Amino acid sequence: MSDTRSTRGARGARGATRSMRQLCAGVVACALAFAALPALADAGHDHGDNATPVTATGPQRLSDGSVFLPKPAQRQIGVRTTVGKVARLPRAVELSGKVMTDPNAGGKVQALLAGRLQPGPRGLPTLGQAVRKGEVLAYVVPSAGAIERSNQAAQLSELRASHTLAEKRLARLKELADSVPHKEIEAAESELASLAARIAAVGAGLEARDTLVAPASGVIATAHAVAGQVLDAGELVFDIVDPRRLRIEALAFDTALGADVAAAFVPVGAEKVPLKFVGASPALREQALPLAFRAEGALLSRLAVGQPVTVVVQTRSQVEGVPVPAAALMKNPANQTVVWVKTAPERFAPRVVTFAPLDGVTVVVTSGLAAGDRVATQGATLINQVR
Repeated sequence: MSDTRSTRGARGARGATRSMRQLCAGVVACALAFAALPALADAGHDHGDNATPVTATGPQRLSDGSVFLPKPAQRQIGVRTTVGKVARLPRAVELSGKVMTDPNAGGKVQALLAGRLQPGPRGLPTLGQAVRKGEVLAYVVPSAGAIERSNQAAQLSELRASHTLAEKRLARLKELADSVPHKEIEAAESELASLAARIAAVGAGLEARDTLVAPASGVIATAHAVAGQVLDAGELVFDIVDPRRLRIEALAFDTALGADVAAAFVPVGAEKVPLKFVGASPALREQALPLAFRAEGALLSRLAVGQPVTVVVQTRSQVEGVPVPAAALMKNPANQTVVWVKTAPERFAPRVVTFAPLDGVTVVVTSGLAAGDRVATQGATLINQVR
């Protein structure tokens, strides 16, 4: 009897163990099923089904704002860096300027008389055509009324008749040279010469034309000429500019700057045009002090007369900072000026900086960088776009 009870007890214990195992298996299966279901977010927190998965092999913006940029991507976008060095550099200011013609290397061609325009020996010059000093560009045939021209023609006829009579009188006096005083013969000769000169002057006035010549060697900048065009006296016909010699005029609102100019530049793309300071005007214009500079060099072909430019004027005072190319400056989402510093072989971190102009191509970072920082000078724009 006792054996039977023991056997039943063992069987009950095994059944309870089996039930506990089945319960545990069911709990685990339910947990796995809930884990397999998609997570539902509250209203306004759904990121959509097209969220870009984060990969560890491509460029990506990290949570601290830095950018992970693998070496293949750096080579593909052409990233270049430079080591920052602290130095004392000239303090500079940026001024608004304008390109002007050098008065000693160009000129204007204007009509002295009112008349009709005629082409020169080589035809009418066109824009961009090179001309030499003294070259004939065009002619202006003076315009005169019918009455004025008829009066001149009548006067010319009278002069020619008088000239014929003077020739005959001189011939008779020479035949009577032995009985006529010599002074009468000289007076007749003088009268004949005077009539010949008057005939030439009046005839030239009827047929003369004003010759328009180039006042300087250069290139035709503006042309207001068409064959047969009627011009007024003083009207501008051609404007000649020497593109190798130009003037730059800038306006400085600090009148003390005129006595503190050490050097000046005009940025042209990634390069700069050096300027030579000519002088400052003693009179204000539009409440500003005009500063005149002379520009020479091959890069002047990229500038045009009348073009507004930015003139960077370096003063004799100095400022301490790290020089970096202006192309390295970027804007972050907060509209702050930043540069990208290489902190690891494949990692770039943004640094908020303050800067001052230097020469139009390079700036001086006065805060935010330290000596030895590797600043991205090329490809910084693409690094700034990584999200």
